[in-house]
Amino acid sequence: MKRNTKLFLSKSIDSLTLSVEMFNRPHDVGRKTTTVILLDHAFEMLLKAAILHRGGRIRKKQDTGTISFDTSVRIGLSDGKIKFLTEEQVLTLQLINNLRNVAQHDIFDISEGQLYMHAQSGLTLFGDILLAVFNRKLSLELPDRVLPLATQVPSDIQTLFATEVGEIRKVLRPGTRQQTKAIARLRPLAILEFAMHGKKGQPSQSTLSKLKQDVAKGKHWEYIFPGVASIQTTAEGTGPNVEIRLTKKLGLPVHLVPEGTPGASVIAVKSVDALGFYTMGLKDLAGKLGMTAPKVLAVIKELNIQKDKEYFNAFKIGKASHKRYSVKALKKIKSELPNLDMGEVWRKNRPKGQKRNSR
Repeated sequence: MKRNTKLFLSKSIDSLTLSVEMFNRPHDVGRKTTTVILLDHAFEMLLKAAILHRGGRIRKKQDTGTISFDTSVRIGLSDGKIKFLTEEQVLTLQLINNLRNVAQHDIFDISEGQLYMHAQSGLTLFGDILLAVFNRKLSLELPDRVLPLATQVPSDIQTLFATEVGEIRKVLRPGTRQQTKAIARLRPLAILEFAMHGKKGQPSQSTLSKLKQDVAKGKHWEYIFPGVASIQTTAEGTGPNVEIRLTKKLGLPVHLVPEGTPGASVIAVKSVDALGFYTMGLKDLAGKLGMTAPKVLAVIKELNIQKDKEYFNAFKIGKASHKRYSVKALKKIKSELPNLDMGEVWRKNRPKGQKRNSR
């Protein structure tokens, strides 16, 4: 390993160790802010060490400084000869970098559950990159005792967000007069949503005010934070050996944001107006096909329409599930109807209690 690479790598491990130390400190003076800032710095040094190790450059000609965090991430994701990052790993890096930005420049009130998730997923990601690029195990670089420790470990990101939104809603009850506190607690949630959509920096006051109104009105967290609802956390191991990784849900599209796009990070979850794609309920389909809803449902079962995301999706809002169909589903059913024996289709797929009559 070249000397310059070794120095960057050593610096990254130092910052990671200090970040975990700050997370585990027995008092809260500057603890949350410093944990996030040092974690972000650890990754910037690690990314630059990895680029150097694979033969890349971290200084542009005529520039006195090194490349930015975002540029380092972009090289690690998209430069063919250097590439060492996955899309899911970039989502985690963008989130940590956005959190560092708000921790350094604004009021930062993050829950213990969130802070633990970011610290542990950061430690896991650091170890993954270290092993992939340098073939070194993180356990050999840090003492066994250097781990984020929490008395209450969050189970998954969905539960975490549901709990957080519920707690913020309590703060917003009439007569509490804790609007500033609510905004401060919403900010790290909004930053995670921003990171999913490839947005850089902090949410505006108007954005936070809109989120606050949605929370106060009792809207479900998946409606308020659709980007977060599109990802999940995977946990492996138990006790001190736990590993947490942030992953996008199966089939979720992401795209590389063009370099130089104002206010943008490296990648973004591709936004799709889901309800604008799945425009019809069962009754809508029945009306367009000139059939009863039970008969259409029998055809849907026969053609396995609900097993194909091109045709069908179910949206859960609160405790209610809404089944929706796309225009492609309508075209599929119309094209297949002439080939179907409706008597047989009805016999096989009719709802319980329905008569055998197929007209």
